[in-house]
Amino acid sequence: MWFRTWARAILLGIPLYGGFTLSAQYTGPATPAPYNPIALGEITGTARTAVQAGQSNSQVESQNPYLGGVPAGSVSAMPVALSLEDAVNRGLKRNLGDVLATDVVTDERGQRWQALSELLPNVVTETGFGVHQIALKAQIGLSIPGVAPIIGPFGYFDSRAYLEQSVFDWESIERMRSSDAQLKSAEFGFKDARELVVLVIVSNYLLAIADQSEVQSATSQRDTAKALFQQAADQKTVGLASAVDVLRSQVQLESREQKLISAQNDLAKQKLVLARAIGLPLRQQFEIITHVPYQELTPSRLDEAIEKAYKTRPDFQSQVNRVRSAELARKAASAERYPSIDAETDYGLSGVNAGSSHGTVDAAATLRIPIFQGGKVHADVLRADAALAAEQQRLEDLRAKIDQEVRDAYLDLEADAQEVSVENSAVVLATQTLEQSRDRFSSGVTDNIEVVQALDALAIANDAYIASLYSYNLAKVSLARATGVAESRYAGYLKGN
Repeated sequence: MWFRTWARAILLGIPLYGGFTLSAQYTGPATPAPYNPIALGEITGTARTAVQAGQSNSQVESQNPYLGGVPAGSVSAMPVALSLEDAVNRGLKRNLGDVLATDVVTDERGQRWQALSELLPNVVTETGFGVHQIALKAQIGLSIPGVAPIIGPFGYFDSRAYLEQSVFDWESIERMRSSDAQLKSAEFGFKDARELVVLVIVSNYLLAIADQSEVQSATSQRDTAKALFQQAADQKTVGLASAVDVLRSQVQLESREQKLISAQNDLAKQKLVLARAIGLPLRQQFEIITHVPYQELTPSRLDEAIEKAYKTRPDFQSQVNRVRSAELARKAASAERYPSIDAETDYGLSGVNAGSSHGTVDAAATLRIPIFQGGKVHADVLRADAALAAEQQRLEDLRAKIDQEVRDAYLDLEADAQEVSVENSAVVLATQTLEQSRDRFSSGVTDNIEVVQALDALAIANDAYIASLYSYNLAKVSLARATGVAESRYAGYLKGN
């Protein structure tokens, strides 16, 4: 179906900033509906799309974790009634992209602790007992009169604690602050991952709704074709239709049967895609129970939406913190030239055995002044400058990208709303045309060529309307993503609020 092919091409885009990509699409008959780029640009599509693009399923899955999920729970014998809200909530817990984003935050926390450890005290304890024997001549090269040439064996016991503390190290301080900013960036990245999970799940759920509508439409068309075939057969019996009319009706019926089989297959496969993305137990059957009819959405002013996006989009805030982290890393590289002060001390017990030991203590402070390090500091500063410039350029590119995405969303929302209205009118007209053609055929005024053509026109009109409605609802969710409120507002946007 051309509608499904087009829709699957749409979902092939949802761009995941930072290298990830998302999926879902739809396909339909004659002229494909216009491509909807909002937040849908770099996301790798489903297995079907991957095959068309020459990619293997494993390549698609490795490129786009948002298509995967971590199955959990037990399989129910009865199909589960799955609402859109249930699917989103489950996806936010079990989608692979969300799970991996959580791991990234954990890893950044670990790196922050590594940086902080350079500033925190280090305490180590050591306890040892040994036996020694000394050969004086071997040790000092002399034999001392009156002293035995071999001393020992004698025992030696030592137990102490060592403390090391950085008193002042500006490089370590700046690197710890840089790690703090990097952790904030990862936390915003996690929030952005949740936004993308919502976009993926809602898009795939809408696609399943569209597939379900396709099955219903194809079933209706099959039933109509069956009635036309029976009508042609009856009229041939009474001499009001020719054998070719019956054959033509039979061909049309088989064509509608084939389309129904294809629609049912597409729905079954799309439900598998959705089930995997939300982490349903393997082989768990479910039913789509949420319906999303046409509800007009009137967004706020474009300029207000763009300014709001800069404040609310977590990917933008994540990149701001990446720039901040790079700035601090650059300062840390420069601070390699600064002196540092460390303190070391130890306290313990020493003696020939534990019972005869005595307390001992050592303490020292070390001032380290770098003089020449072979150009290492200069090299580190150059690399930090390059990294900072790259992050700043990414930030400006993301700023322009968000501006484009919000503007695209507004354009798509307006265009898709108009298209829904046009396609709905086309369905009404095609339905009336089919009714009139059937009446003319029943009256013997014309053969059933006109009826077959009218049925095909209605099928195309129905497919186009389903595609336009899917596109319009997807544009709403894409607008929510573009302005950074997909997780909190997707349901309201779909309802026109």
